[in-house]
Amino acid sequence: MQGVPRYNRKNNQEFARTLRSRVNQYFEDNNFDRSGGNRIIGKTLVMFVLYFLPFVLLMAVELTAWQYIICSIIMGIGVAGIGLGIMHEAVHGSFSNKKWVNTVFGYSLNLIGGNMLSWRIQHNILHHSFTNVRGLDEDLEAGNIMRFTPHEPWKPRHRFQYIYAWALYSLMTFSWVLVKDFKRIAKYHKLGLLEGQNVKFSNAMLTIAVSKIVYISYMIILPIFVGGYSPVVVLAGFVLMHLIGGLMLAMIFQPAHIMEEHDFVPDGVSELEMCYEAHQLSTTSNFAPTNKLLTWFCGGLNYQVEHHIFPSISHVHYPAISKIVEKTATEYGVPYRSVPSFREALKIHQRTMKKLSIPDYTGSLKAA
Repeated sequence: MQGVPRYNRKNNQEFARTLRSRVNQYFEDNNFDRSGGNRIIGKTLVMFVLYFLPFVLLMAVELTAWQYIICSIIMGIGVAGIGLGIMHEAVHGSFSNKKWVNTVFGYSLNLIGGNMLSWRIQHNILHHSFTNVRGLDEDLEAGNIMRFTPHEPWKPRHRFQYIYAWALYSLMTFSWVLVKDFKRIAKYHKLGLLEGQNVKFSNAMLTIAVSKIVYISYMIILPIFVGGYSPVVVLAGFVLMHLIGGLMLAMIFQPAHIMEEHDFVPDGVSELEMCYEAHQLSTTSNFAPTNKLLTWFCGGLNYQVEHHIFPSISHVHYPAISKIVEKTATEYGVPYRSVPSFREALKIHQRTMKKLSIPDYTGSLKAA
């Protein structure tokens, strides 16, 4: 992929070297495997049960419309749980120390309507490599409907984005199911990114098409034609499930990077100011680090700083290595951001979206 910026490896080089050395030493001293291993088996079972048990129930027993909707709500929570706690870690290769296990559980995204290959390129390669870099980090793109960076040209529609943002966030997984995966794979093919994954364009598109057909068949066609449910009830349940799943995913991912104290890099930059590790710290925040239930459910993605620097390490280790990262960052004068509560993180993100709705606002949002 041509035209991507380089990291300035000389800036904060000693910080990066010391940090990685200390984290490596932590694993050596404790003889820990870097993958999740047996520690995430229970969570994996819970997330799959949240998603598939309600579906089995509604197919096995004739439910009322309201009972069907309740099952759909639970499945929506399961969608978020599988995406955050299972698929995400598997695609990063940290779910297990066995590659084939990571591949199998990575395909759990296809089971809930997405596509593993599309996600891996968009998230692992582009987002992680170029966090908050406009034109490369697709998490900053919202089809001109929302403005996530001060480098995005302001449009009148952005004036009220802080009001409608959460409604649009909830449509996230609808986009996966309907069109986004097809568009992304076509785009990545043109950019030459599929070649780096050793995947042919025709095979990638065929996989997407087949998995979407299977997904729509078991989620919509089976309940209507085999389960005997009204199409209105089935479609209402399907929509509600995705609204809940999409909103929950956005509530975890958005406060990690779209925050008022973060750096945002304009497109066209040939070199980034910092080394990779320091750049991640300048564009990423943790939140609610003491909330054990949230950490468990979201696969440790409230420890986004540690995840972005060490994506191949399972989230079960993040609380421990976060102390190492914070201590090292403090020693070397590198910012380490951690918002105490989940509620406060959401408030800061909301405030950031409101600031970005102002035409000429730059404020405390840092420009690279």
